[in-house]
Amino acid sequence: MRAMIEDSHWLPQPPALAPALLGFVTEQGSLTERLLATGHRFAVQPLYQGAATVHPDEALLLGIPPGSTLYARQVLLTLDDTPVVYARSIARLDCPVWQPILDRGSRSLGFTLFGGLPQLQRAPLHYRQLDSSHPLYPASAAQADSLSARRCRFVLDDAPMVVCEVFLPALKDFAR
Repeated sequence: MRAMIEDSHWLPQPPALAPALLGFVTEQGSLTERLLATGHRFAVQPLYQGAATVHPDEALLLGIPPGSTLYARQVLLTLDDTPVVYARSIARLDCPVWQPILDRGSRSLGFTLFGGLPQLQRAPLHYRQLDSSHPLYPASAAQADSLSARRCRFVLDDAPMVVCEVFLPALKDFAR
């Protein structure tokens, strides 16, 4: 598998965060399972699914030209109806491998990625602090100076898919 393609803003080490939050941001397994382990009611709230424009720092990860159209799934992960993570999963438009997997409504993608696809290849996590200039910042609808984010590239049957998760300020209220 190819190494994670990164730009100079996505780094292999996480930002400095409080230990309880750092555990969520650096979780190597399923973030869904980590959120379920809090004991609070977990849900996936779909925001959008369909054609979208690739963000400038995503194009290389999918091997498509900047400005291209891709397939995106955007959701909020909630605990007790409070949004704690904004997630954007992207694949090439009309990808026969990922589109059926991403077309899951309010079901968690994490259960599939971390248990249902033994042939799945996963690159290392990369991290970034997002400010208001990054396209994922306004999409998250959060009010903060900056937001911690991570992303990971997955490959299944030679088809790439990227999951980016933005950690919202309310997560600190549920972190232990």
